[in-house]
Amino acid sequence: MSDKKVFFLWLIAAAAVLAADQASKHVVLAYLQYGEQVPLTGFFSLTLVYNTGASFGLLADMGGWQRWLFTLLALGICLWILVMLWKHPRMRLQNTAFSLIMGGALGNVMDRLMHGAVVDFLDFHLAKWHWPAFNLADSGITAGALLLVLSGLLEQRGSKT
Repeated sequence: MSDKKVFFLWLIAAAAVLAADQASKHVVLAYLQYGEQVPLTGFFSLTLVYNTGASFGLLADMGGWQRWLFTLLALGICLWILVMLWKHPRMRLQNTAFSLIMGGALGNVMDRLMHGAVVDFLDFHLAKWHWPAFNLADSGITAGALLLVLSGLLEQRGSKT
C-alpha cells in the first residue's frame, strides 16, 4: 500500500473519532436538558453541561475570548498533526495517537463553533469525589496523548539498544 493511501487511512481514523463524538453529542443534546442528570450506575451518569474553557473548565470564566484561542490552538495542532501524518505515515503507534488527538480536537472545535462551548456529558462520581464531565472527544485526546507518550518511550528505548 502506498504512503498516500496509508496517510488517508489515518485521516479516516480521525474522522471516525470525530463522527463518534459528534453523534454522541447529537443524541445527548436531543434527549437531555442542560444540567439534567441521568444516573446509569452508582458512579456514572449522563449529565449535559457546557464547558467554555479548556480541560476541567480552565479559563472558563474569561469573557469568551478563550473560545477563539482554544479553537485556533486546536486547529494549529491539527495542521501540525497532518504534516506529521504525511511525513511519517508508517509510524503506527504514533499515528494512532495523532488520529485520536486530531479527531477529538476537531470534535471540540465543532462544538465551540456551533454551540459556543464544548458539550460534555460523561459524568463519573464516587461518594463526595466528582470528576468533571467530559465527552468522547476528550477521551480520544487523552487516549491519544497517552499513546503518544508510550510511542516516545518505546522509540527512545529502541534507540538505546
